[in-house]
Amino acid sequence: MNDTKKYLVTSALPYANGPLHIGHLAGAYLPADIYVRYLRLLGKDVVYVCGSDEHGAAITIRAKKEGLSPRDIIDKYHELNKNSFKELGISFDIYHRTSEPLHYETAQEFFLKLYEKGGQFDEETSEQYYDEKFDQFLADRYIIGTCPNCGHEEAFGDQCEKCGTALSPKELVNPRSTMSGEKPILRETKHWYFRLDKHSDWLREWIKEGKANGQQLHNPSDWKKHVTGQCLSWLDNEEGLRPRSITRDLDWGIPVPLEGADGKVLYVWFDAPIGYISATKQWAKDNGKNWEDYWKGENAELVHFIGKDNIVFHCIVFPAMLKAHGDYTLPVNVPANQFLNFEGQKFSKSRGWGIMQHTYLEEFKDFPNNKDALRYVLIRNMPENKDADFKWDEFVDYYDKELADNLGNFVNRVVVLTNKYYDGIVPKGNPEGDPNNPVLADALKLFHAIGKHIEAYEFKQAVQRFMELSGFGNTYLQDVSPWKIWKTDPDNTDVKNCIYNCVQIVGLLSVLSEPFIPFTANKIRKLVNLEPLKNGSLATLLQGLNNGESVVPSGHKIGEPEILFAKINDRKDKSRLEIIERQKAGLASIQASEAQADFAPLKDEIAYDDFVKLDIRTGTIIAAEKMKKADKLLVLKVDLGFEERTVVSGIAKFFKPEEIIGQQVLVLANLAPRKLRGVESQGMILMAEDGEGVLRFVQASEGCGNGFGVS
Repeated sequence: MNDTKKYLVTSALPYANGPLHIGHLAGAYLPADIYVRYLRLLGKDVVYVCGSDEHGAAITIRAKKEGLSPRDIIDKYHELNKNSFKELGISFDIYHRTSEPLHYETAQEFFLKLYEKGGQFDEETSEQYYDEKFDQFLADRYIIGTCPNCGHEEAFGDQCEKCGTALSPKELVNPRSTMSGEKPILRETKHWYFRLDKHSDWLREWIKEGKANGQQLHNPSDWKKHVTGQCLSWLDNEEGLRPRSITRDLDWGIPVPLEGADGKVLYVWFDAPIGYISATKQWAKDNGKNWEDYWKGENAELVHFIGKDNIVFHCIVFPAMLKAHGDYTLPVNVPANQFLNFEGQKFSKSRGWGIMQHTYLEEFKDFPNNKDALRYVLIRNMPENKDADFKWDEFVDYYDKELADNLGNFVNRVVVLTNKYYDGIVPKGNPEGDPNNPVLADALKLFHAIGKHIEAYEFKQAVQRFMELSGFGNTYLQDVSPWKIWKTDPDNTDVKNCIYNCVQIVGLLSVLSEPFIPFTANKIRKLVNLEPLKNGSLATLLQGLNNGESVVPSGHKIGEPEILFAKINDRKDKSRLEIIERQKAGLASIQASEAQADFAPLKDEIAYDDFVKLDIRTGTIIAAEKMKKADKLLVLKVDLGFEERTVVSGIAKFFKPEEIIGQQVLVLANLAPRKLRGVESQGMILMAEDGEGVLRFVQASEGCGNGFGVS
């Protein structure tokens, strides 16, 4: 990493109309925090910005329905989410708001720069539905009516959820407003459209090759496949990119700064990403810095951390805005995560399925290390390349077996033995600080691997290497078993070398625990009596190691032992287990209260010989698009390892094409090809259907590549 770089790291601005759940934490905030904490340890010049996204129709409509002002809504959830992030150790340099005057000024200036350049916007007048009672133009999702295709009476203005047909509000039979319940009227209105279609060619080159204007701006091989795949599914689609409306008829938002634009505000998708810029401006103003250093020029390096539902906005729309403006750098990476589910199902606030960040903090307030416990479990199960699932039983396993039995046990044993044998004074190792010391050489290999994984946005692998380093120390300590030697020979060199080496490993762990479990990092530093970590601590440590220095020098006095992680499954103390059991009981209650699913009857019995004829292979969806004039079909490109297949699948009702790029699947690979609407389907994707008729992907367990057979 170049020392002259100015790193600007962002996490998606959360919408301030409700609390955030732990899936959000795993998706966009925890990975960014790991990356930023690591850069700070290296002494890099990094700024981490975020803030509340506080405009848009959803907030306006909720406020009207509840008889509140939009400010009442956003103030409540801004503070709630900001405080939850802080308590969980998400170390923003600034957590800003898009309702701040500086953001209004920045967004309007950005719009005017594009407008004055010419050619970036179209103005169009059209008729849209209007709710007279609420004095409000209606977004498509706030209009319902009867589907003209299947007769479903609760179809939305953009799609019928029953038959999957894409709709426009004017196609609905007997349309009505979800706000007032009354029939809306059509009213003429004018809006501005960003000419996204004009940016297709350079965006395609930038995504595929990492180049723009003849310059190499990023390495496309470093981008996640599902990110690139989703972008290309938009860029290479026959319809291509189309102009997007950037204005709305609302009384809450940033006014369009043009004559004749009364009552028009900037649409939230245009307004929100500019919030990254205004947040940086505010941070720079507060800290005597130049904000442009982090957004403009060759030394500025921009990284966006988001969930997969925001890929198109951060890899196509916002880059097009930045390029159209002309002065800004483009992101070098957008390491978007997939989604985290909860106990096998999607998070659902209405059902009470899942747990909110602030709820976790409240319900686990008596759980020791509650913040690092959650951080660690989410990292171990981070949905980096495919959807993952949070389970309370896994929470217990990761905590007890890895944090308590591995890391906590090792650190405690080393501190106890050092105090017992040498009154807490680190003994002189032989040879001390020697890079050829085989024990420390092996430990340092793992230590360096952790950093490499973090730099590659592979946080799940990084934390596994971190735990391997602790496990390495445990194994080494057990192999030497100094307690056996010390009984008869307290001055034995092997005992001194072992304790010295183990203290060095604890010192290494105290540094690289900081990105993952920062609250525990402070405790480990205190146990070995090292000063608190600060910007550049890792860089200083690496320089010292290169100069033959010890991590913790001999003669250093460490602290007294203290249990880092008290186990959940403890025979003497059930208090931590009881907290987990209450969570599980709550989920069981939800399941019991919901109607039992109707299971489909078993099909006719088949012989074993019939079954073995099926050739089921593991694969990954690498491209997806809607089948023309077929509302239920998606055309998928599937990588089977040894070849790519085209598969037509009737799943369009349940999945959007851009959401399933990178999805691992099982494919019936020896099914005879069949033409569907002129496209040859070369296999079948295996799906599971629940009692409500919702489809879910069937996939192999983690670690299985493409093309492997299933038996």
